[in-house]
Amino acid sequence: MSSPERGSRGTVTGIVTSDRMQKTIVVQADRLTRHPRYQKFVRQTTSYFAHDEKGEAHIGDTVEIVETRPLSKKKRWRLVRVVARASGAVEASKVEAKP
Repeated sequence: MSSPERGSRGTVTGIVTSDRMQKTIVVQADRLTRHPRYQKFVRQTTSYFAHDEKGEAHIGDTVEIVETRPLSKKKRWRLVRVVARASGAVEASKVEAKP
């Protein structure tokens, strides 16, 4: 399936499920598909490995990612922006270190 114009890239919105790797996040995106026989809508989940250069996204954040060239064996997506922060998230810069 070819894209109608050169340079158009797919975008996906999902939730970050892992941020333990350096400069990499795992984004889980849900989609609804119709079952071929029973015609019921079934929720399918896909995991994407995305490049997060600045380490902006954390577990539970809703993010938008875009397709890009292969960056490693599994990484083919880049973080565009953090759509919404996870509830109860605390930024590292606001936390003071205790002596």
